This record gives sequence, structure tokens and C-alpha cells, in this order.
Amino acid sequence: MGPITFLSIKAISSLDIHRVRSMNTRSLRFRLLGWYAGLLGAVFLVLGVAVYQLLQHYLEQSLAESLRRRTEQIAVSLLSKVETTGEDFVAKQIKTLYAPENFDRFIRLTRADGSVLYASGPAADFDPTDLPPARPVDGARMEPLPDGSRLLVTTRVYRSPAGRQYIIESGGPMQPVEAVLSRMLVLIILCFPAVALVVAGGGYYLVARALAPVVRAARSAERITLHNLDERLPVVETGDELEQLSLALNNMIARLAEAFEQNRRFVADASHELRTPLTTLRGELESVLEQACSPQTRDSIGSALEEVDRLAKIVEALFAISLLDAGEAQEWTQFDLGRLVTGTAEQMSLLAEDKGVSLQCRVRKSVMVEGDAARIKQVVVNLLDNAIKYTPAGGAITLEVHEREGRAVMEVSDTGIGIPAAALPHVFERFFRVDKARSREAGGAGLGLAIVKSICSAHGAKVEVKSVEGRGSTFTVDLPLAPR
Repeated sequence: MGPITFLSIKAISSLDIHRVRSMNTRSLRFRLLGWYAGLLGAVFLVLGVAVYQLLQHYLEQSLAESLRRRTEQIAVSLLSKVETTGEDFVAKQIKTLYAPENFDRFIRLTRADGSVLYASGPAADFDPTDLPPARPVDGARMEPLPDGSRLLVTTRVYRSPAGRQYIIESGGPMQPVEAVLSRMLVLIILCFPAVALVVAGGGYYLVARALAPVVRAARSAERITLHNLDERLPVVETGDELEQLSLALNNMIARLAEAFEQNRRFVADASHELRTPLTTLRGELESVLEQACSPQTRDSIGSALEEVDRLAKIVEALFAISLLDAGEAQEWTQFDLGRLVTGTAEQMSLLAEDKGVSLQCRVRKSVMVEGDAARIKQVVVNLLDNAIKYTPAGGAITLEVHEREGRAVMEVSDTGIGIPAAALPHVFERFFRVDKARSREAGGAGLGLAIVKSICSAHGAKVEVKSVEGRGSTFTVDLPLAPR
């Protein structure tokens, strides 16, 4: 090799090595990181929007379905008998059974001529006074209210057996749905910076791994000198200028030394070996893409549903109560109320003993009544359980059955904490709990006494309560005697 050739190789080698060293790999790294973070950020936003819209659709459909069932109940259980019971009875039953104002609901019953048979009044969260007249079209619609809120209203057009047409409307405020959606939106907004930080950190690591072959190629180029011209640069199949540079350097070195002809397979082998890390990188990117939704987001969605599921169960319980209020008890028989009460008291006595409360049962004679024995037993159980729960240790509970003025009377008296006078008119309302004495853990959902009221109504019975705060309560159930 002559001096000119030697100097040419040395000059070209030093020139290209300088070019390799001067490549701004850090700029390339951040450019790739920007693309990666942007892609995953867009995926997170799309997923967040999709989850938000799906949750919105689900909550609105759940509310609409609950309202639709209510209109169906009114049509089937009340309006189907309107010719027999009369319209006034239907209006009173709607007020009694559903109490829409107490549960933030709207119910309106309109005749075919546009006159209103029944319309609920203002509730806690909305005032339906200014709603437009009913439209005889089945379906659901959204009605704006003067205060800026919205009311979801479902309409059911019903024609009675005699041909009378009624328009049943049931509505509910959108504030609870919008509150859940607002919390969901805030959660997504708060989670986005955390996700972006994780994506940026993970992306920087992955991009660094992706550029590791480039760094290795640069180091290989630095090692090539006049004495090892048989070496080659590993070709990184990136499709950009880095790949073109590696190929150009390899081709230049190949033209300078015939020995490189024996080493062309090295480039092919190196290219083949680089496929494995590229495949691994693709798998990791797909895995990260699948995990783009944070655990906090998954937990938040699980919690609302659980709340929706809980709401659905409560609605089903209210539906069962409404059936009882309509008088749909089953397996009507004549039975001895005294014997039933005595047996139930014996079963509940262990619970009273565990609480340190004495339980006495006084039955003077056989008292025959007619009805569903299982339902009446549920009344006894609920009243005794309520008395045991709110009677401190050392107190006494008395259960008495007798006849009075041609009716069967059952009284459950206790020496418990009593009920405030202001709460007495509301103790049989659904979901009502006396704040001073009842909590969610102790008082359940506030449906025990409401179920007692519904069962008694289904049997034509009356239930009343007298109480003095701090001295105890007395619940009285007045049942009609069985015909002799």
C-alpha cells in the first residue's frame, strides 16, 4: 500500500469517525421520546374520553330505566283499575306509595284533554312547577329547569281498559349523575400529570434502549483503524439517516480493503441479531400501551358501579315495597296471631339475652287473623329487632297480643332510648333514620319500618308509634280479625 493510499484511508477514517462523534444522539433521543409520550398521551386522553362517555351513558340509561319502571308500575298497579277505584284514589296512592318529593323525583299524571290528575310538588333539588305540558309520546327527554339544572323525564302513554288515555311522566334530577361525572372528570385531569410523568420516565428508558444499538455502532466506528479494516459497523435498521450513515461507512471501508469482502456476512448476521431487541421493544411498547390506564382510574370506576349496583338494589327493594303497598301479599290463610307472636318471640329471645335485655310475651287467648303469616312474622321480627337494637342493657321489652273493639292488636313496647317528637311523623318513611340514635351501620338503609308499614297496609292493618325520648317506644299494629 503506497503512502498516498495510506494517507487517504487515514484521512477518510478520521473524518467519518469525527462525523459519528458529532452526531447529536441526545437530540434524537428526545425527539423519539416526544413522539412516544405524545402517542401514549393521546391514547390516555382517548381512553379517558371513552370511559367518561360510557359512564355518562350508563348512568343516564340507569336513571331512565328506573324512571321507566316507575311509570310502568303506576300504569299496571293503579291505572289498570282506575274505573273501579276512581281517579282520586289513584292520585292519593301515588302520593302515598311513591312520595316523589321526599326522594327527589317528579311524577305527573295527565288526562287526554291536557288536564292534570296528579303532579308532584317541589323537591329538595329541583322545582318542577314550570315544566311544559305533557306530550303524548312514549320515551325519555331532558327538560331544562329555571335554576340551570336539568330533569330527565320519561313518558308512558297508557290507555285503560275502558279506553281512557293517560300520560304518565316520571322524572329525576341530573345533579347526582353530573356530580359523579364531575368527580370522574377531575380524577382524569388529576391522573393525567401522573400518567404523563410515568410515560415520560418509561419512554426515556425505552428510547434509551432503542438507541443503544446506535451508541454501540458509534463505538464500533471509533475502534476501526488502519490495523483492523476487516471490522464493520453494525447496521441499525431504523430507516433514517443513522442507518444510511452506517451503510455508507461500511461501503467506503469495503472499497478500501478487499478483506472486507469476506466479512459482508457479518453485516447480515448483525442485522439479523438486531431483530430480537426490536421485537422485544415492540412487545414492551404494546404492554405499556395496555397499561396506560392507571390503577387509580380503575378503582374509581369500580367504586361508582358498586354505588350504581347498590342504587339498583335499593330500587328493587323499593319496588318490592310498592308491591306490598298495593296489597300483593301471598298465601293468605287464617292463623293464630298469638301463637305466631309467641314462637317469634322465643326465636328472638336469644338476641335479647345477648344484649342483656329482658323480653316478655303476653298473649291472653287465641287471636285469629287472616293474611300472609310469613309477612306478619316479618313485621314482628322487624319490630322486635328494632326494639332490641335501641334498648340498652338492663332494659325490658314487652310483646302483647289481644283483641280490642273487634280487631287484633299487637303491641311492642320497650324502655329504650325513644324517638324525638319531631321524628315521630317520619319513622315509617323510607330511608329515614334518626340522626342521634341511628347510623348506617346500626340502622341499615332505613327501610325496616317502611317494610313494616307496607306489610300492614297490604293486610288492611294500621301501625302506629308512641314514644318519649329517653323513656322508650310503643309500636301498635291493628289487624282485622279473621271472619268467624
